[in-house]
Amino acid sequence: MAYVHGGRLVAQALKRHGTTHLFTLCGGHIQAIYDGCLDESIRVVDVRHEQTAGHAADGYARVTGRPGVCAVTAGPGVTDVVTAVANAQRAGIPMVCIGGAGPKLLCDMGSLQDMDHVALMRPITKWAVQVPEVRRIGEYLDSAFRVAQAGVPGPVFLEMPLDLLMNMHEETDLAATAPLPEPPRPAGDPRMIERAVALFEKAERPVLLVGTQIRWSPLKDKLTELAEKLGAPVYLNGMARGGMPHAHPLLFSRSRKFALAQADLVLVFGTPFDFRVDYGRAPTWAQDAKIVQIDLDGAELGRNRKVDVHIHGDSGNVLAQIAGALKAPKSHASWVEAVRADETKRRAKMQAEIESTDSPPNPLRVCAELGKRLGKSDIVVGDGGDFVATAAYVLKMEWPQLWMDPGPLGTLGVGPGYAMAAQLCRPDARTVLVYGDGSFGLHGIEFEAMARQKIPVVAVIGNDAGWTQIRRGQVELYGEPRAVATGLEYTRYDKIVEACGGFGAWVERAEDIGPALDEAFACGKPACVNVKIAKSDFRKGAISV
Repeated sequence: MAYVHGGRLVAQALKRHGTTHLFTLCGGHIQAIYDGCLDESIRVVDVRHEQTAGHAADGYARVTGRPGVCAVTAGPGVTDVVTAVANAQRAGIPMVCIGGAGPKLLCDMGSLQDMDHVALMRPITKWAVQVPEVRRIGEYLDSAFRVAQAGVPGPVFLEMPLDLLMNMHEETDLAATAPLPEPPRPAGDPRMIERAVALFEKAERPVLLVGTQIRWSPLKDKLTELAEKLGAPVYLNGMARGGMPHAHPLLFSRSRKFALAQADLVLVFGTPFDFRVDYGRAPTWAQDAKIVQIDLDGAELGRNRKVDVHIHGDSGNVLAQIAGALKAPKSHASWVEAVRADETKRRAKMQAEIESTDSPPNPLRVCAELGKRLGKSDIVVGDGGDFVATAAYVLKMEWPQLWMDPGPLGTLGVGPGYAMAAQLCRPDARTVLVYGDGSFGLHGIEFEAMARQKIPVVAVIGNDAGWTQIRRGQVELYGEPRAVATGLEYTRYDKIVEACGGFGAWVERAEDIGPALDEAFACGKPACVNVKIAKSDFRKGAISV
């Protein structure tokens, strides 16, 4: 009859759930977990800041579809990971954060890094709790994975005191819980499906708006089928990007404002009426448009604007239900052509900058050069404001390619963690980190962790020597002389990556972008192509609050 320590029980439970990587920054309170992971063949990936460990767990979930796991030590280890957990919570990403704690017998006596972690984490997690005893470690981890994936996905926090992890227990005397084969994904109420179909039958200008929740659906591939049956323009945001072939005649990106203002029916799948869509308000949205809203969170239905049909369900399941209930495929050729005309007009304005040979190059040209080099399963991580938003419009993503950005919390610094996890989960693909020069400053030292652990992420920095998304509006409001705290220098971030053991390239001419990217992809180690970019009006008028 074998006895193992609590850290080994943690690792055994993670192994049962298919966890392959644990992201962490070392601490004495959690070292028993590392020991257990070695025995269970779970790779321990260490970073230089706990926030990155949390972002890496988030990124792992986005790539694999399963909760990512990070472990952080007590006190400041937990406080450092708060931003990453909050970002996952707002974006609806399943992750499990394990936090160390001082021994239970020394609780409230002033032990090292002693604090109430559970109270701190409760507002930003789906569940925050202290594991009460060694024999229940497996049970609590099973619950953590279940809660993280149920309904709208999100983060869970488990506090594990030092004595819990160091104490021994019999392997045979464990809780009777087990991982679920797959998380439940609800279908829509048949009555609501009927009402939605009835609206489709009458619609002349329908639009589909599809968001991140489709990433977690087992039927996410039903999107194209429904779009074709409806004959409706489709707009994708968040992790839904890539959900239809980029050349599909019903997929649009630049004409969304035009389409929403003219539509008589909009289907909103798994994305809230928040700032990204002007809260569903006129004139961004047609005043009299009928709205069908589908969401995994029933409390989200009808928030910020009236909806005509509310469907509490999984995006993919509801897509399949509606497609199956439609009597015959629809054609809205004149409506689609009107949308295409607006799309073509807006893209024509971009094309001149994409094709420009001016130096320093503009941001659209840089992103276009990168787009030429993306493979069929490559992953793009966006970390920044203006340059990243430009890339989102220029790069043509198509699953199994993935686009990963922080989501509605707008957290800068997600890049290194997301990118490390993505590269580890898809070693045969390439992970590109599209960076603003401001964002690099948050966690740039993680390139040391990448180089040391041989994680060959390629970063492309659009360096305009400023926090441009904020600075542009600041100058307009207050004038250039009063634009403070938003200016930077054309800093050689590529040299920082070189000092950390990676490859660096500094680019100032348009003709040098391609060769620098090619060299970075070929070098086999973490790389940074730091491009001095010219100012552009492409993002003029974009919101920053």
